[in-house]
Amino acid sequence: METINWKVEGMSCSACAQTVEGFLRKKGMREVSVSLTAGEVSFQHANPIPETELKKGISNLGYFVADGSVQKKPIDKFLVYLAVCIPFTLLLMLHMFSHWQPLRWLGDAWVQLVLCVPVYLTGMYFFGRSAIASLLMRKPNMNVLIALGATAAFVYSLAGTILQLGEAYLFYETSAAIITLVFLGNYVEERSLRSTQRALRQLLKSQDLKANMIAFDNEHREIIFPVDGRQLRSGDLILIKTGEQVPADAKILWGTAQVDEAIITGESLPLGKKPKDLLIGGSLILDGTVKAQVTHAAKDSVLSNVVNLVKRAQQDKPKIQLLADRISAVFVPVVIGIAVLCLVVNYILLHNLTASLMRSIAVLVIACPCAMGLATPAAIAVGLGRAARNGILFRHADSLELFKDIRQIVFDKTGTLTTGSFSISRFEIQDKTISESDFKRILFSLEKYSSHPIAKSVAKAWKAQPEIRWTKLEEIKGLGIRASDAHGNEYKAGSGKFFQEETASDHSVYISKNGNLIGWVDIQDELRPEAAEVVRYFKARDMRTILLSGDRLQKCKDIAEILGIDEVIAEQSPLQKLEQIERLSAIAPTAMVGDGINDAPALAKASLGISMSDASQIALQTADVVLMNSGLKKLPMSLQLGKLTFSTIRQNLFWAFVYNIIAIPVAAIGLLTPAIGALAMALSDVVLLINSSRLFVKKLQ
Repeated sequence: METINWKVEGMSCSACAQTVEGFLRKKGMREVSVSLTAGEVSFQHANPIPETELKKGISNLGYFVADGSVQKKPIDKFLVYLAVCIPFTLLLMLHMFSHWQPLRWLGDAWVQLVLCVPVYLTGMYFFGRSAIASLLMRKPNMNVLIALGATAAFVYSLAGTILQLGEAYLFYETSAAIITLVFLGNYVEERSLRSTQRALRQLLKSQDLKANMIAFDNEHREIIFPVDGRQLRSGDLILIKTGEQVPADAKILWGTAQVDEAIITGESLPLGKKPKDLLIGGSLILDGTVKAQVTHAAKDSVLSNVVNLVKRAQQDKPKIQLLADRISAVFVPVVIGIAVLCLVVNYILLHNLTASLMRSIAVLVIACPCAMGLATPAAIAVGLGRAARNGILFRHADSLELFKDIRQIVFDKTGTLTTGSFSISRFEIQDKTISESDFKRILFSLEKYSSHPIAKSVAKAWKAQPEIRWTKLEEIKGLGIRASDAHGNEYKAGSGKFFQEETASDHSVYISKNGNLIGWVDIQDELRPEAAEVVRYFKARDMRTILLSGDRLQKCKDIAEILGIDEVIAEQSPLQKLEQIERLSAIAPTAMVGDGINDAPALAKASLGISMSDASQIALQTADVVLMNSGLKKLPMSLQLGKLTFSTIRQNLFWAFVYNIIAIPVAAIGLLTPAIGALAMALSDVVLLINSSRLFVKKLQ
């Protein structure tokens, strides 16, 4: 099955997204996903229905499918509608001054009908088609209310004109004003909604880059020619100069450079890069020229994965939104019922059909289901976008909500509180038949296959040639590594727990041959420079800090004392770490920060799992939040953004509910005209979007 990705423009609320999703599912599409704030739709095309028919169906719903050959934007569409409607509506409004002789002709009923028809037909072309399509889908949207309100005023006025009932029955300006003001609101809303996607659009823009590709002629001379960055594939050679953006993930083969990776990591300081270092696609070469080999095609790059992760998270719905969605699903039928009840009750009380109808129409056009549907997506779009721009990736929107409850922070030690870099402080060879060079060669040959940071540091420090070729090799999570050579000898390297039957000593790494201890190595950790400040930040907010590690107790206590951590739980296996997180989470909501294979079960079990970008792949896959700047510096910011975003969602939902609870009764008792009601409805979403956009500029500590 082919996966289709479309840019669908014109969706302004969750009801719109649900309408599009329902249409595609009804047509037999599978795995349908609609992102309101990103304006994107993806699905699996599982039957022979042509794409043109699907696009036409979406167009009939009142939305627009954009592709590479069409540059039309929804803002332009609403501007066209406004350009048609505003002149006629203004002329209709002038009839209120028809007692002035030069404007007396505007008071004629037939003149008003002629002026209203273009506005009404334009409104029905957009609102009417969308309303009918949503009713056929059994998911009535806001356009049903607008179409009903405008039609009621138009038909009532038309009847008054034909039956010559007089000026008291003419409300053409009301019908025109409703349509024009809602178009105006849609225009402003489109612009505001797209401002919430500012950060994501900047990331997307960074994917569309030109590249200088290196090739060779028949005489092996370099030829450099420009290509589209999206055409690059793994293995291609590229040249990147000062001031140019890196077009794809690549490894430097020649040259040095100062690189700005803020687009991905949020780190403002430039990084020095040299041969064999990796470049992230989208980063900027501030100074220097390099030749590099592409490691990932554009669609598989770090930047592409970041963008896709943000998009997926924006499609999620936190639990707080579920109530609003349930209310939105029945909102339109309920409002129609209230409008009918309003008409009947007011007519009984007032004995005035005109006044009763105007109040009923005001109820229809002032009600705003969009606000409830847009409250969460708008805040999430801004929160996740700002987080992504600062090197913080939320894998799920629920993670934003979880931050507000966290009371305990659990840190892994190696690679989390420490840099993951180690130095060998001392070593001892206990088997005197083994030379120092052989001892180093054995340990290097073992540790080079381990993903543990200590093993990587030992392998880097004692790189040896030739290395031993193993016939069998196995890594035991959190303990060490076991291997056999061609002569049948079994070697082991790992922590003291891996050798508990053979030694009771207390060193970093032990090495044995055929069950006999041949030596040990002691390692020194390097603390991350920001670790102490981050721990102080959480302690200042009465959050308990805990060090949970598989390392030796004394080493963990030393680090905890330096950093001021409240509790130490050391010498834990992956299973024991999982059990400890279960215990801690039962006491209070707990966040776990880790990066290794042995942290993966605990990260998955914690109330909130947080991983470093340079963590093992399994840790990245099980974490809820990924810190892209290879450090803890952005951990406090992730906490603040999570809490602020959730707070903004609550504010938005409060506004959406309060607006409708107050506005509908006010309209029902006749305190607002339908035109004012339409304006209030049109601008209610804008208030919500402006509140969400405050997250862009909200000051964080």
